[in-house]
Amino acid sequence: MKFEEGTAPRIQPPAAEKPRLLYLHVPFCEKLCPYCSFNRIVFDETLCRDYFRALRREIRIYKESGYDFRGVYVGGGTPTVLIDELEETLALARNSFDIREASVETNPNHLTGENIAALRRAGVHRLSVGVQSFDNSLLKNMDRFDKYGSGEEIRDRLKGIRGVFDTLNADMIFNFPSQGPETLDRDLDTLLDIGPDQITYYPLMVSDATRLRVQRTLGQVDSRREEQFYRQIVARLVPAYRFSSAWCFSKKGTIIDEYIVDYDEYAGLGSGSIGFLNGTCYANTFNIRQYIAQTGRGEMPLMASRDFSLRDRIRYDFLMKLFGMKLDTGAMRKKYDGKFYRHLWPDILAFLLAGGLRYEPPDFFLTPAGRYQWVILMREFFVSVNNFRDFCRDQQPA
Repeated sequence: MKFEEGTAPRIQPPAAEKPRLLYLHVPFCEKLCPYCSFNRIVFDETLCRDYFRALRREIRIYKESGYDFRGVYVGGGTPTVLIDELEETLALARNSFDIREASVETNPNHLTGENIAALRRAGVHRLSVGVQSFDNSLLKNMDRFDKYGSGEEIRDRLKGIRGVFDTLNADMIFNFPSQGPETLDRDLDTLLDIGPDQITYYPLMVSDATRLRVQRTLGQVDSRREEQFYRQIVARLVPAYRFSSAWCFSKKGTIIDEYIVDYDEYAGLGSGSIGFLNGTCYANTFNIRQYIAQTGRGEMPLMASRDFSLRDRIRYDFLMKLFGMKLDTGAMRKKYDGKFYRHLWPDILAFLLAGGLRYEPPDFFLTPAGRYQWVILMREFFVSVNNFRDFCRDQQPA
């Protein structure tokens, strides 16, 4: 996908009233994981405080532009790296918009009494904890052991906050090069013992920019084992958990990490954020100091944008809605004035023939085979997004 060349980046003003999500990106981390392609930087308190002030300025810009949001999702990076700044930022979002649900990402070492109390005061409904694995060897390979704790310590911290939030999510990764079926089974045993409300199990995703770093620290990724591991995860977690997406397992209905399933539109705020509003996909500057300067001048800190064609929007919806397990044809017909079949019938037919879709009139659902097909599709989708992030970073001034 190419972004606009030779034109000023832009997003359209708000059109019809519809549920939108506000994504806030906090790019600061105490440790930089080798596989991560998100915009992130080693934590510096002075710069981080300047950044949070800039993030609040950007929130005000969207408010003044006429946008409203039903949900807020704070990702990173590590959003809880300065809990007082995060609390103030969430308070501004709640005072500015009709926020009805709030989700925040964090790391295991931030599950302290002070942080949990602040998150509860801020009205956080869902806390997503980046665990990745409970295996100590894997944690050491990822350079997470010393900073975030052993698998046993992480397990105990998660147990200690069960029931504190409406939803506690454990973020996990499978198909590490050194991970075998026994290692994965031990992680699954630990998860079932903890019993979080939600478990998100991503396949390891490697972008062009992280490939050599992952090989050096974790080893060569073998995608041929991925389906075996995925089926092992499904067999252990279902029926205790139900599918919220092809790789998210929940005990109850709630927002998921892939908020793009539940919200047709989302604004991306913060350095390196990507948003999708009114058919326009856009990216903010990846240069943090430039981001601070632009918001200081009252400017939207955009670096690139692309207007989606009708066909682009319909195929994007097809991918995202089925990632959430179901394609509601009534909603698609209403949204696209009955035109979606014209653009989608080759895709629908192909997946029906491949055994990936089941038709229960009037809707389409993923089959067991289709769930893994969508894991592949979404893995490749996010790898492409990560490659785009790498491209954006290369275009930015140092």
